[in-house]
Amino acid sequence: MKRIAWGITGSGDLIHETYETMVDVKKMTDLDFMVFMSKEGETVMKWYRMWDDIQRDFPNFKTDAGPNSPFIAGPLQVGHYDLLLVAPATANTVAKIVNGIADSLVTNTVAQTAKGDTPIYILPVDRVMGTVKTVAPNGREMNLKMRGVDISNSEKLAQMENITVLNSPAEIYDIVGIKKS
Repeated sequence: MKRIAWGITGSGDLIHETYETMVDVKKMTDLDFMVFMSKEGETVMKWYRMWDDIQRDFPNFKTDAGPNSPFIAGPLQVGHYDLLLVAPATANTVAKIVNGIADSLVTNTVAQTAKGDTPIYILPVDRVMGTVKTVAPNGREMNLKMRGVDISNSEKLAQMENITVLNSPAEIYDIVGIKKS
């Protein structure tokens, strides 16, 4: 059985699509999931009314109590998990990772995992210059303008060792070996 560590940051953009993909993957496989989230990830899950869902669908979840608490990085470094997925990743999380700042549970986990052999997959929400449509917590569509600095950081992230940048939640199926038609 494969084990996946899934980190959630404070992004509302792509949270519904990512969550639906992960629930689908869970239904289609026998993968074992451990979900962990930043303090802001917890806030967003509650704001988007998904807190009860994650507790029901992914009961093995942990919330940020500090950069190394709960202790996730060690098991990732030694191969207890087959991969680390951070999706969706905020511009703030991406900026910290590319600048070597490991001051939260998610950024520290990425920094420490990158020192081992466990592959890391990250879905930054700011990937392409321009305007993107997203959904607000009330379900209303809204437009967000991507900033050049955030796009640049996502490009730098793609150049880092042991990190693969995803362009959409749909790519998660490929990572875990599911062929979607």
